[in-house]
Amino acid sequence: QMQLVESGGGLVQAGDSLRLTCAASVRSASGRTFATVPMGWFRQAPGREREFVAAISRSGRKTLCADSVKGRCTISRENNKNTIYLQINSLKAEDAAVYFCAARADPSSDYYVNSYEYDYWGQGTQVTVTV
Repeated sequence: QMQLVESGGGLVQAGDSLRLTCAASVRSASGRTFATVPMGWFRQAPGREREFVAAISRSGRKTLCADSVKGRCTISRENNKNTIYLQINSLKAEDAAVYFCAARADPSSDYYVNSYEYDYWGQGTQVTVTV
């Protein structure tokens, strides 16, 4: 069982940078720890489907950012703090959305890009971009 809590959203200006944080708490009888689960970030704008933003492997050595944020995106994690981060630079109006972090419980790959592949979700944090 994992609980995920996002923070760091808010009102930002286009062109600014934003760093989101996702803190995880893990309760597992099977020995699962935060360091054993790949993590991801997704976002959802009003009237649109939830879309992949970034993913990170268990160790943090492998990362992937979606084409929509590639070159502006950094995903990282601190396993000793049960935390992942998402930084997006040069924010655009189209980056405005609710951002969610997600965890995959029993991975067979380094990371995942589809929302249905994740087992645990946070409640989301709103990012609003003013132009």
